Amino acid sequence: MPTARLSAATWSISAAVVGTLLVGCSASVNVEKSEPKLSADKLATTVAEKLAATTGQPKPDISCPEDLTGKVGTTTRCTLTASDGSTLGVTVTVSSVEGGKINFDIKADDTASPAAN
Repeated sequence: MPTARLSAATWSISAAVVGTLLVGCSASVNVEKSEPKLSADKLATTVAEKLAATTGQPKPDISCPEDLTGKVGTTTRCTLTASDGSTLGVTVTVSSVEGGKINFDIKADDTASPAAN
């Protein structure tokens, strides 16, 4: 299933709906290493592209704090930041690894965190 991103304003207004839309979304990326690993920057870009494709909205601002190791069950948390400063957590979980290809699922949290004052 494709994933998609929402604009910052849309994320602020409909974070709960977005979380529901993203349940079960997945992506895959080919990497060329003995132990596949996807850089944090490439992961953020891929997650943003998948979210945009799924929702039909512009790419959101996604940041991921660490590389994703290609081992089934490995998870990392990325953050979607809306233009108003509110944030929405996004969990990325490796579902399978096929040679140098890492397949992963993307799930957004059900609720956003308000912007810091």
